[in-house]
Amino acid sequence: MAERYALGIDFGTESGRALLVNVETGEEVATYVHPYPHGVLDTALPDGTPLEHDWALQDPNDWIEILTVTVPQVMRAAGAAPEQVIGIGVDFTSCTVLPVKQDGTPLCNLPQFKSRPHAWPKLWKHHAAQPEADRITQAIRQRGETILERYGGKMSSEWIFPKIWQVLDEDEEIYDAADRFIEGGDWIVEQLCGQEARSSCMAGYKGMWDKEEGFPSPELLKSLHPKLENIVGTKLSKTILPLGSKAGELTAKMAELMGLKAGTAVAVAIIDAHSAVPGSGVTEPGKMLMVMGTSTCHMLLSEKKMKVDGMCGCVRDGILPGFYGYEAGQPATGDIFAWFVENCVPYPVYEEANNRGVSVHYVLEERAARLAPGQSGLIALDWWNGNRSVLVDAELSGLMLGMTLTTRPEEMYLALIEATAFGTRKIIEAFAGSGIPITELFACGGLAERNKLLLRVYANVTGLPIRIAQSPQTCALGAAILGTVAAGKAAGGYDTPQEAAARMARLKDEAYAPDATAHQAYTDLYQEYTQLHDYFGRGANDVMKRLRKMRG
Repeated sequence: MAERYALGIDFGTESGRALLVNVETGEEVATYVHPYPHGVLDTALPDGTPLEHDWALQDPNDWIEILTVTVPQVMRAAGAAPEQVIGIGVDFTSCTVLPVKQDGTPLCNLPQFKSRPHAWPKLWKHHAAQPEADRITQAIRQRGETILERYGGKMSSEWIFPKIWQVLDEDEEIYDAADRFIEGGDWIVEQLCGQEARSSCMAGYKGMWDKEEGFPSPELLKSLHPKLENIVGTKLSKTILPLGSKAGELTAKMAELMGLKAGTAVAVAIIDAHSAVPGSGVTEPGKMLMVMGTSTCHMLLSEKKMKVDGMCGCVRDGILPGFYGYEAGQPATGDIFAWFVENCVPYPVYEEANNRGVSVHYVLEERAARLAPGQSGLIALDWWNGNRSVLVDAELSGLMLGMTLTTRPEEMYLALIEATAFGTRKIIEAFAGSGIPITELFACGGLAERNKLLLRVYANVTGLPIRIAQSPQTCALGAAILGTVAAGKAAGGYDTPQEAAARMARLKDEAYAPDATAHQAYTDLYQEYTQLHDYFGRGANDVMKRLRKMRG
């Protein structure tokens, strides 16, 4: 019998990739990455129309190109026949939202709107809707509603309602012209199978939907703007499908473009970081997955629905069926280390790296590994891109204390790694304080693959063991796993994501166990971090915000 495959298609911030996976063994047979031709539009539209500060858009035609380029590439590389692919899964950055006509045509593809910024998809990192986010937070609090208890107590500018309201505030014609607003992942699924299938993951974490309570009330939405009163059900679908559901079947048109078989099962979309949970084989409560790259997303399954400070969402069936899925995060991790290397490292370190044929990061990690906890005499706050959890404040900024004329670059580098680890410990303690204990950490993503010092520090700071996902493409693998569930057992797939993950996901043999002596030393240093965290982050001294205003 011919081998059966599943396709996972991962839409990231700068590129997309396809992954072909053996359904029975989990072997990753072929993968291909393709950059978006237009990348992130953060200064101007393709026709030169300028964009304001904090904008981040994308071109939906780039997403279609991912489908038509990457999938044929992996099929050719694997020598696979179209009929061997039993299911397709999609993961996508979120909240990425676009206005479309009833037939799914993006407004930005219409000639009359191509120079109108609000007609284009707003990427997850579009933060220009912060005023609308703040007003939504205020309205919810004034009405005494409890919606924000599921989201750390504050609305994010990244989510769908602030972004839609910004369209209405700043370009009402575009709002009126849009028959629907749709998440990028849901739009791709619609392109694949010809019908909208709204994801419980994206609706729950980014659209204020709750399985028990539904969407925000028309009364709340009307208090924001009269035109928003009935947006749910008119411009936003209120039909929500759980993860692992079959959204539909691949259309003949898309099958021809992608080199696949028409009628292939297509799964409901999932957020990229959330997809890494099944992709890493994390299917039980008490195990927190850290998706570590430019930023870090912290994902956790629980049987309990609790109020947890600073969470980015608590959604029933939001990650895996049968569990409440919690999301927390740090908006900068790898970005901080990259900033330091690009801006603060002296020439001799670069010279050593060049002479040895290694990266500057490698040299710094090697030197920093010789230092004991606290030996540098430095401590930092990891807020170079604000704080997501547990403070939920994008206006905070980074800080490093203790520098002298003898401070060395590797000491500063280690202090930054330690700061991000302290930030993760804050998140772990927030869960534990709400009655959701964490007993083990798992890691995936680029940083987890490359930086052994980072993982050792995290284990020592948190006092928890860390296991590493085997796949370097955990998001795409998780999407493929959901594709097998959409196909179902009768087609050679699986009945549940848990069953599929048990067969297809793997962990590396290596693990990082905390050192008791180092953990105690870091616990002492963590107390200093906590004092600084609360002083600058909880209102005692808002100097960071005052400085930000001066900068403009």
